[in-house]
Amino acid sequence: MSDPIRLDKCVAAAFGCSRGEARQYIEGGWVSVNGVVVEEPQALATIAQVTLAPNAVLEHAKPATLLLHKAAGMSTEVALALVTPVTRSALDQSDMRVLKQHFLRLNAPLPLEDEASGLLVLSQDGRVLRRLSADASSIEQEFLVEVRGELGPYGMARLAHGLIYQQRSLSPCKVSWQNEERLRFAIKHVQPGQLRYMCGEVGLEVVSVRRLRIGGVSLGKLAIGQWRYLPTGQRF
Repeated sequence: MSDPIRLDKCVAAAFGCSRGEARQYIEGGWVSVNGVVVEEPQALATIAQVTLAPNAVLEHAKPATLLLHKAAGMSTEVALALVTPVTRSALDQSDMRVLKQHFLRLNAPLPLEDEASGLLVLSQDGRVLRRLSADASSIEQEFLVEVRGELGPYGMARLAHGLIYQQRSLSPCKVSWQNEERLRFAIKHVQPGQLRYMCGEVGLEVVSVRRLRIGGVSLGKLAIGQWRYLPTGQRF
């Protein structure tokens, strides 16, 4: 048997393509070695061990955007480390094929406080990153805030419009009771610690904060610690 060589060289030799095209096939998840998909061009194999999927497409993989249900008490860095193919939600109905490169160079343009839970966007897509960075102040976010204590006079009106945070007059927001213990905020340009401060100013102590929605993208029924792909065509 021939000595093993780099997988991209194997694919190029076996299927009559260039090394660059071979790398695209490999990184696109179309190449198997002894029946197991291998996505690293530098892996070693022999030509006899290599197969190419019959439906292989020669194209660069599109950048991915993942929607994660972050747990409370977890930093963004820890959340990133836990995003793997195994934690993909069974509820994900997208037709995206899971590739190892989808978990590289992910950024979180609208991070959550460590103590908060809920929707966290992780993306490689420059368009998504620009939208959630440059236009962040104009995108409405929805939060569910569990509180305890007694609401002060004119508390709901002050939450909706009339508070100052970090020497800045806060823009009007929509706030309502979901039940006796939970407030629902629809708010733009929210800053770290802002919701806790706002509730404290009207006599309420925050027990938990969960982000439900960013623009037109919602958390849905994602379980804590699981993720799904942003569906094609859905916008923040």
